[in-house]
Amino acid sequence: MFDVSHIAKLARLGLSQEDEKKFAKDLAAILDFFGKLKEVEVEGVEPTAQVTGLQSVMRPDESLKRQPDSRQKLLANTPNRKGDYIKVKAVFE
Repeated sequence: MFDVSHIAKLARLGLSQEDEKKFAKDLAAILDFFGKLKEVEVEGVEPTAQVTGLQSVMRPDESLKRQPDSRQKLLANTPNRKGDYIKVKAVFE
């Protein structure tokens, strides 16, 4: 029971005595399961991040080549600008 109250204090959770008893049982079950995992034979098993063969679909972050005057065309179509920047409403106050 001390472990549950200590963990609750670290997590800044206010638990009643009834909750502490309930979570003590849950915590004991979780720790027992980890004990079972220690019994699994893993000799010769390579560490694996994922097993499906999926690859990242993200493209590299590279700038695209644009026509030199495309920036000026974009800025010419904006309703409000400040220098070479588009001026928008503030998001944060």
